[in-house]
Amino acid sequence: MGSRRLLVEVSRQNSLLKPVKNLFSSSYHASVMFGGNAGIFNENFVQRAFNNQEHKIQLPACSMMLSRALYSTDAATKEVVPTEAAKELHDKLLKSVIEQRTAPPNNLLWSLIEKCQNREDIKLLYNVLENLRKFRLSNLRIFDNFNDNLCREVSKACVRAEAIDLGKKTLWKHNVYGLTPSVASAHNILLHAKQHNDVNLMVDVMKLLKANDVPLQPGTADIVFSICYNTESWDLLCKYAKRFVKSGVKLRRTSFDTWMTFAAKLGDVDNLWKIEKVRSGLMKTHTIGSGFSCAKGFVLERKPKEAAAIIQVVTQTLPDAKRPDIMAELEKLVSEWPLEVIKSRKDEDKMALAAGLQEDIPALIDNLSGLAVKTDLKMADLTKMPFES
Repeated sequence: MGSRRLLVEVSRQNSLLKPVKNLFSSSYHASVMFGGNAGIFNENFVQRAFNNQEHKIQLPACSMMLSRALYSTDAATKEVVPTEAAKELHDKLLKSVIEQRTAPPNNLLWSLIEKCQNREDIKLLYNVLENLRKFRLSNLRIFDNFNDNLCREVSKACVRAEAIDLGKKTLWKHNVYGLTPSVASAHNILLHAKQHNDVNLMVDVMKLLKANDVPLQPGTADIVFSICYNTESWDLLCKYAKRFVKSGVKLRRTSFDTWMTFAAKLGDVDNLWKIEKVRSGLMKTHTIGSGFSCAKGFVLERKPKEAAAIIQVVTQTLPDAKRPDIMAELEKLVSEWPLEVIKSRKDEDKMALAAGLQEDIPALIDNLSGLAVKTDLKMADLTKMPFES
């Protein structure tokens, strides 16, 4: 009789423990996945079952880490919120448009553009623009977009707030904000790309200009060429230069200077003369940059006399105030440019080029009889320098 009662008690204990094991293994993970309400059980029931066990159930380490990650807060991370000034102007504008159904004063919108300081402010601005556009269409029957000045200032505000992705929307031909894409808006973003040497951003902007039929301007070339030069993106510069020329854009002297200086720096004589042909068709006289680039091309072709002749022509056509700039450029030709152009060559060509420059640059200086060249203007022995590949 006593043994039968013992068996019944053991059976009752096992029947309590098995459901607890299954319930805990499933409900715990379900609660992690679905927010804690997936598994509901009686705490007294579980506690009583646990008291009958000699071992403890240990939670997995990864689950404990996950729990801490879900409920921990990072004090260093602060949520970006709109500034009070932008929020106040936003609310006033929407109240006028949506509630009062009246056109708000223009100065409120311009003030909002000026007050935008962060990404959330820009979002408020775009919300206002969208609602204003709807109001203009439905109530005022104005189907035109906002004027170009406003669109340009919106892009400038996006750059100031470092909301570049939102700034790209100003270049969309089809948008719900009433903005008209313009090259002025593109320049604001391109100048930001230039400041940060951001080639990818430049490429994105150029794609948007093409996709939205925004005509290119000489100022666009100035910025794009400068970015390509500073980031040593020669292939990109050539690609966009062809696009500018094909589009009929009359490049400025500054653009030609950058383009030709880059070609001379790389020792790309073939492209240098092609660029010079385009430049000479648009302008007759040289700048210091284009003139010295051609001189470097002649030096690379082992023609020091022709190189000296073109430098003398540049000196004669420019005013005396430019003479210090010419001397500075001549010093760069002697001391800096040889190392740059040799570095761009393949290993097997480096020594041959160094030997040629070692001979032709002094000959160039000797042929500059019309210039007051400093007597201490000497170049290092290039043939004895170790050049890195």
